[in-house]
Amino acid sequence: MAASMAASPLCTWLVAACTSVSWEDELKANPFQGSRRLSKRLKRKVLSKCCSDTSNGQSTISPVSGLISSFCGSSIQGLMSSCLAFEPCSDHYRCNGLSSLFGSRNVGINRRQKRTNRARYPGETMAVALQPVQEVSTMKKPVTKQRRVVVTGMGVVTPLGHDPNIFYNNLLEGVSGISEIETFDCAQFPTRIAGEIKSFSTDGWIAPKLSKRMDKFMLYMLTAGKRALDDGGMTDDAMKNLDKAKCGVLIGSAMGGMKVFNDAIEALRISYRKMNPFCIPFATTNMGSAMLAMDLGWMGPNYSISTACATSNFCILNAANHIIRGEADVMLCGGSDAAVIPIGLGGFVACRALSQRNSHPAKASRPWDINRDGFVMGEGAGVLLLEELDHAKRRGANIYAEFLGGSFTSDAYHMTEPHPDGVGVTLCIEKALAQAGVSREDVNYINAHATSTPAGDLKEYKALAHCFRENSELKVNSTKSMIGHLLGAAGAVEAVAVVQAIRTGWVHPNVNLENPDKGVDPSKLVGPKKERLDIKVALSNSFGFGGHNSSILFAPYK
Repeated sequence: MAASMAASPLCTWLVAACTSVSWEDELKANPFQGSRRLSKRLKRKVLSKCCSDTSNGQSTISPVSGLISSFCGSSIQGLMSSCLAFEPCSDHYRCNGLSSLFGSRNVGINRRQKRTNRARYPGETMAVALQPVQEVSTMKKPVTKQRRVVVTGMGVVTPLGHDPNIFYNNLLEGVSGISEIETFDCAQFPTRIAGEIKSFSTDGWIAPKLSKRMDKFMLYMLTAGKRALDDGGMTDDAMKNLDKAKCGVLIGSAMGGMKVFNDAIEALRISYRKMNPFCIPFATTNMGSAMLAMDLGWMGPNYSISTACATSNFCILNAANHIIRGEADVMLCGGSDAAVIPIGLGGFVACRALSQRNSHPAKASRPWDINRDGFVMGEGAGVLLLEELDHAKRRGANIYAEFLGGSFTSDAYHMTEPHPDGVGVTLCIEKALAQAGVSREDVNYINAHATSTPAGDLKEYKALAHCFRENSELKVNSTKSMIGHLLGAAGAVEAVAVVQAIRTGWVHPNVNLENPDKGVDPSKLVGPKKERLDIKVALSNSFGFGGHNSSILFAPYK
């Protein structure tokens, strides 16, 4: 008992505090006595009053109620004077933050006094044993039902169309959006193909003045974001009724404004006076999301995340979490990239990551096919309009699907190569299922990351086989087989494809899967034609350079 009540700085100060009234009485009775004399008298008085057992070199104090009443009845002056009159125990000198706790930062003793104290009480510790007090019950937060998140709008800008329905119908028909690059002369490059957007207009969506200044990744983002609002029935009247402090934008980009930044470098070769004054803000990855929030007047969570090709999934999951936590009711989320420019193409060529099947562009992206030779760059944007369920119901929104949850992990292995054992991907999928409360058997559709690279496709498939090995209903496809890899926008555009699959009951084909890799079970993969599927739960994967893994889950709204 005595050991457990070893003296602490707090106990010492409490003993000092309980004597404050006596100290004030002493001052009144003897106003002209020296502090040293009063200190000695007070110590004797307190010891005779408070100590009941000193047989083991320890002190005990009588009922706590007396101590508390003395403490509460003392004045600030009494407390301060007690601190000066009563010597703290040795533990006090090892405690850095206690003096500031009582507001007496400047009160202390010098080194000589410390040495004197150690000599006076060698190996001895003063202890104050407090009698047990009744525990105070703490109020627990009431258990509240978790806020559900639903998808009520979608917007896309892709090589296969800028309307979610047109885009998905093209996917169902197996149309390829990959072709020869036309926006610049790429004859010097070994790769001359991409999922390039051939026709795009901002008319009716973005002011002409901004359209001339902004990088394409921002134009794609703002257009897709506003299309998502339009698709979600956010009319002018509906927008007026929104609590703008609880509406946010979280749309990211992997590459940012590469064209604007590259043009600034070229201008700098002549003179800094030739540089675009907007080159810095319009090159940063966060500015598209910020500009959209400014345009809408939305004052809720607003930022962007950049995790290479996993960007969109990170943004979608974080946006949903803002809604779940009650920080927002409405969120626009997704990703955008426009890296089909010389510096972007050249950079990925230098990485030796791109397909060089220039003679047959539509057949270049071939996930899981044994003859795949690299991914095909794409460009565009995808944006989801996420809403809290009750909020969506109140405004009569059309609910497309429910967002169930997701997860992130890191391979912690290599800048560009996936972990050879696929442990990071496996962990990510398992954590996503656990977070969403979904069993492995419930997942019957997966939109895979599968970019058509020799290493990445097989590593992801093995992870899927490990996680869903006993799921006979599972079907897997890759949207990248038709539009290429949209980098930071890939996850959002593929999320739109997943939601459309839930809505329509059709999953799009895997084109160019002519000779499946030996490590792949073709029965798990969607064939060359669209297939009917009653989706219970859909999983969408996105992975990025740096070992970023992400998995998100959607299901029909019930």
